[in-house]
Amino acid sequence: MKPLKRYQYERYAVLCKLAYPRVFRHTRYGFDPGGQRVITNRSGKIIIRVLWSKHEEEVIVVFKGSHSLSDWLLNLAVWQKNCQGFGLNYSIHAGIHALLLQESQPARNEDKLGVNVMTRLENILFPLIREGKRVSFTGHSSGGALACVFADYVEHQFPKSVKRVVTFGQPAVGNWRFHKNYRLKHKTYRICCDLDIVTFLPPFPFVYWHVGKVLWLYNGKIYENTPTIFRLGRSFISWLIRPFSYHLMSKYIRNKDFFDDR
Repeated sequence: MKPLKRYQYERYAVLCKLAYPRVFRHTRYGFDPGGQRVITNRSGKIIIRVLWSKHEEEVIVVFKGSHSLSDWLLNLAVWQKNCQGFGLNYSIHAGIHALLLQESQPARNEDKLGVNVMTRLENILFPLIREGKRVSFTGHSSGGALACVFADYVEHQFPKSVKRVVTFGQPAVGNWRFHKNYRLKHKTYRICCDLDIVTFLPPFPFVYWHVGKVLWLYNGKIYENTPTIFRLGRSFISWLIRPFSYHLMSKYIRNKDFFDDR
C-alpha cells in the first residue's frame, strides 16, 4: 500500500469539509466549470458531489456525512441488510443501505424522477470511467461508509478503475464477509482523529468490521493500524470529558501536517 501524502490528505479533507455548505465553487479547486455534478437525497439536499477536470485523470466523488435528523436516525438502524442486489456478497449497516437506495430528487433538467441515489451516481460516473478516468472516493462520517460501499461496487463493475478511498471519522460498515470480500483494502485509508467516538461505532465487536489501513492522528503523531482495543483504552477517560469534539472536519484539516509532500 502506497503511503498517503500530505497534499492528498489535505485535498480530500478540504473537499469533505466543503461538501457540507449548500454552495461549493469547485473551480477554485482546479475543477472545470462543467466538472461538477451533484446528487440529492429524498429531501432534495445535496449528499454527493462528483468533481473532475477534462485534462486530469482523477475524478473525485465526495460523500457528505449525516446532516439532518432523519440521517442521524438512520444511524440507529444497526441491523444489517444484504447487498446481493448490488452484486456484492456481504451485508452492511441497514442505515447505509437505505441511504444508497433512497430516491434522489432531480438536480438537473435532464434528471428523471424515481431514480435512487446509487443509480443516479452510476449514470454520472460510469461514462467518465469509460472515457478512461479513474476514481477516488472520499467522505466524512457516514459519508465515508457510503464511499467504501460504492467504491467496492465500482471496482466490481470496472476492475482497477478505483484510484483510492480516503475516509474521515468513519463508522464500521458491514459484516465479516464485507471485511473479507472488500476488494480495495490496499487502496483504502481510514483516518481516525484523536478520540473521535464515531470511529468506534456501531459498538458491536465481531458483528461490524472495518476495512483498509487505519491512520490514527493522536497526540501529535500518526499511528498506523493501531488495534481498536488500544485506541479504545486510550480514549475512554477523554470520552467522559469531550466525546464529540474530535469528530469535526476542522480538526482533521488541522492535522494535515502529519503527512509529508514526497
